[in-house]
Amino acid sequence: MSLNDLPALNATLNAISGVLLVIGFLLIRRGKVQAHRRAMLSAVVCSALFLTSYLIYHYQVGSVPFTGTGALRVVYFIVLISHILLAGTIPFLATFTLSQALRGRFPQHKKIARWTLPIWLYVSVTGVVVYWMLYQL
Repeated sequence: MSLNDLPALNATLNAISGVLLVIGFLLIRRGKVQAHRRAMLSAVVCSALFLTSYLIYHYQVGSVPFTGTGALRVVYFIVLISHILLAGTIPFLATFTLSQALRGRFPQHKKIARWTLPIWLYVSVTGVVVYWMLYQL
């Protein structure tokens, strides 16, 4: 694996994390607590691997300019800016949400998870969209 492979790996880890979040949500809605726990811990691991890979890549390469023009450029920056702003909250929200669950504080966990899940899902999906727009268009 080379440095050039990391953006695709990052998008894959983001996508897997998003899928695991949806699976975890569906599992808890069905009352499958242990399976929910495994899915959500797996999502945390995927996100941590993503963040590590992302930081390694951008430390080595720096920022990659978007070369699209016109309306596509506007759409890209709207998606990117919202992604960046919300992505900055996920390490804190996810850690707090996870810590509440691990401490057995399930009412508090459920309350914060209602905010964490949609934001984390948005960040996961828009991470893949940003990758696609930046590297595949």
